Amino acid sequence: MKTTAALLVAGSMLAVATPAMAQDSDNFDGFRLEALAGYDVAQAGSTVDDDSAADNDQSIEGLAYGIGAGYDFDAGGVVLGLEAEYAGSTAEVEFDDGDYEGFGIGNVSAGRDLYLGARVGVKANDDLLVYAKGGYTNATFDIRSSDGANEYRADIDTDGYRVGAGLEYALSGKTFAKVEYRYSNYSQGELDFEGDRPDTADFDLDLDRHQVMAGFGMRF
Repeated sequence: MKTTAALLVAGSMLAVATPAMAQDSDNFDGFRLEALAGYDVAQAGSTVDDDSAADNDQSIEGLAYGIGAGYDFDAGGVVLGLEAEYAGSTAEVEFDDGDYEGFGIGNVSAGRDLYLGARVGVKANDDLLVYAKGGYTNATFDIRSSDGANEYRADIDTDGYRVGAGLEYALSGKTFAKVEYRYSNYSQGELDFEGDRPDTADFDLDLDRHQVMAGFGMRF
């Protein structure tokens, strides 16, 4: 979480050091809802790199999509906010002509992705917000396994942190558009089984996730 704290502190310092360029407005104040979509790539972290396998890219990628909600407080030149997000992704391990592209945690497809965090922004002008964000993320990766006759359902439930930065532009009629980059790292996980079978104890892992997301939303 040190990276998260550093980003938020840096954003606050930037806000203090930036002249008050924006005029008074409520473009970045109040409750907001948004739809999100973008590029998602998850990969094995540095502690599990398989450099000996030259053809193994150790990653899965696809389309990320989701919804978000938040509340922002416009304190003048600085905007402070809380936000939450629920997302999914089409990323999954692929087999290309029998060549298995190992990911680090097995044959999986990306499941749901939850995020809860905060952001701090600077109004570059009356319509444009530059912000940094950080917080907690929990994501699942659905295990795809079968003995040829039966499918076994379980997922890897992971915990970690997310940091990022972005731009938000106020449109007409209380609507807005945004684009942001965010990085997530998952360092703890457990196996969640379907049915009455108990989940496993937490174990260490190392997964990195990079996303470039665009959003469209409305304030109320």
